[in-house]
Amino acid sequence: MDYGLLTPNWYNCLWKLQAGRYCLPGYPEPNPKYPEDLSMLEWLIHWLQTASWLAASLVFLVENLVILGLVIVVGNWMVVFFQDRPVALPPLPLTCAEVAMALLNAGLNTVVTLIGWQLWRHGVIQFRSDFGFGALADVFVLLMVMDFLMYALHRLAHHQWLYPVLHQLHHRYERLRPLTLFALNPIENLGFGTLWLTVITVYPVSWVGMSIYLGLNVAFGTIGHLGVEPVPGGWARKPVLNAIAGSSFHAQHHQDIKYNFGFYTLIWDRFFGTIQPHYQLKYGQVPTVEINKG
Repeated sequence: MDYGLLTPNWYNCLWKLQAGRYCLPGYPEPNPKYPEDLSMLEWLIHWLQTASWLAASLVFLVENLVILGLVIVVGNWMVVFFQDRPVALPPLPLTCAEVAMALLNAGLNTVVTLIGWQLWRHGVIQFRSDFGFGALADVFVLLMVMDFLMYALHRLAHHQWLYPVLHQLHHRYERLRPLTLFALNPIENLGFGTLWLTVITVYPVSWVGMSIYLGLNVAFGTIGHLGVEPVPGGWARKPVLNAIAGSSFHAQHHQDIKYNFGFYTLIWDRFFGTIQPHYQLKYGQVPTVEINKG
């Protein structure tokens, strides 16, 4: 079923129809009922529309803690599985500060989710309910737009005036492990969250497209901070595939902070001349010296 571009008011109406009552926002005349049974997506949207602040806060917090847990579990499994392909020096012992920072940023991600939820409930953010080609197109659009915007924000964070305040904290954890993905300055994390909310406010993405994109975002972030290379070296020399950012690409950024600012692709680094000059030659290689902290 495709209800088109739906706002929270439409879903209030939908649930009146489910109860056998006629309703269409702005129109007093009766309208045909929708099918009695709701899909999982419709049930989820109804819950989001009617949930209390407490319930939503708990669910979103659990969601973000589960994401953190999956990054740690799956990421460390990949580190063990591909341990013969290191691209970073072995990580130092885990510290309480790193764990606390990861938990703090998971909490801040929950705050960003709550803000987005409220913007949607008030009609500022709108989501489409279509599937198929439109949803797949949304994934491509989000990847390209967010890749460019995060490239720009990342380069800005490396400006000599902003780097010590915003981004240097992330580069203190120079020997990568999956948890390093969450070792961010809280202000920087909120900056990325604000960027994301701005994009989906301007662009009415589909629920399905948004969900796929967010899953890919976590996957790219995890792979970029593994410290090992799960992809064979030939990847860097194959057309199209060599435009996708991976573990070697981001590890090289941690080794030399003047290069490799992209998140999902190498497109913007190549276009703006910030790709590591020997990216292909160094692909899949572990550095033999300490990493450049800038």
